[in-house]
Amino acid sequence: MPLNFATVGEENIIKKVGGKPEVKKHLENLGFVVGGTVTVINSLGQNVIVNVKETRVAISSEMAQKIMV
Repeated sequence: MPLNFATVGEENIIKKVGGKPEVKKHLENLGFVVGGTVTVINSLGQNVIVNVKETRVAISSEMAQKIMV
């Protein structure tokens, strides 16, 4: 399922990162790598705040749809 449908506070394992090559590279640079863990902290309107690799990151829901958990 896409990351923006994940339950708040639940730790998830990243199964796939989709999108164009430049989008995938950007997400990987932020820490969204296959096999890594990600936790949704909060969902505010069109943005999703997640905890990935000990860091909080805000991404758009469009980007969150490209991350499968």
